[in-house]
Amino acid sequence: MATKVFFYTLRPYDELGIAQRLAPQLDVEFGSVQEYPTLKNAELAKGYDAVSVTPCDMSAPMVKRFHELGVKSICCRSIGYDHVDRETARELGMKVANVDYPPNGVANFAIMLMLMSLRKAGHILKRGEAQDYSLQGKIGRDISNCTVGVIGTGRIGRTVLQHLSGFGCRLLAYDLYPNEEVKKIAEYVPLETLLAESDVITLHTNATEENHHLIDTKAIETMKPGVTIINTARGKLIDSDALIAGLESGKIGAAGLDVLENENGLYYYNRMGDVIPNPELAALRSMPNVILTDHTAFYTHEDVESMVRGVLESAAAFEKGQPTRHDVTDL
Repeated sequence: MATKVFFYTLRPYDELGIAQRLAPQLDVEFGSVQEYPTLKNAELAKGYDAVSVTPCDMSAPMVKRFHELGVKSICCRSIGYDHVDRETARELGMKVANVDYPPNGVANFAIMLMLMSLRKAGHILKRGEAQDYSLQGKIGRDISNCTVGVIGTGRIGRTVLQHLSGFGCRLLAYDLYPNEEVKKIAEYVPLETLLAESDVITLHTNATEENHHLIDTKAIETMKPGVTIINTARGKLIDSDALIAGLESGKIGAAGLDVLENENGLYYYNRMGDVIPNPELAALRSMPNVILTDHTAFYTHEDVESMVRGVLESAAAFEKGQPTRHDVTDL
């Protein structure tokens, strides 16, 4: 009997076609809607074994509602799963899964943000739109002469280090679980050392209760003047108020941010013409040394297909009582 999966926020212009092609191969039937899950439209998932969601509100009330409707697993179409109340899911006997995807997409996007930030590309492009082609204020830094600190050396962090090794820069790394391959190209150091010695700091770790606001006022105070901060991981890793204060004071020289602390209800929506009640976003957008992208570091053909495939595989494995590497229920 086929496993049944209901997709929320399934995009018709990329994910739908992939799901239509892969589902029959994996003995999965699926339904979908383009809207985010709510307590009201949760009813659409009645009769399905699993639901698949992108980062959204999956707090206890939502998890309980899906359980009441007979849903047995929640399959995230993202590496991060901090938006799901897993404690409630565990209490109800529900499974939770994330996905993985080839690390090149996010890793190369992070390096792109580093290069753009160091060379003031965002500022240069904006001035070019106003036909200001003068040089004053556009001078940048060469990454080859920088020390780059990578926080988190999982698959994406390792790939960042591997690709950066060709630029000739000094590489520092921090992770609770050092990797032997990383040791060949980078130096593992305590977090305090990485923060103090890096010209560029890039984040590549999941958001947890323990690392919430890993980059806060105290951490920024220990950094080098003019440091560049890159975040393509999770917005919760950075205290937005501390980041803005650091940028305003000049302690932080630049930031490249693909994620924000309060991005729910913002990214992946068309908010054109709306008054957006997000003072952090407004402040960051006003700064010429900040590059904001809307949580798109992952967005390549290869990564999207891997994410849809991961959901279908996990849902089928859960239904058959089989193990899956994407099971994060008890992590």
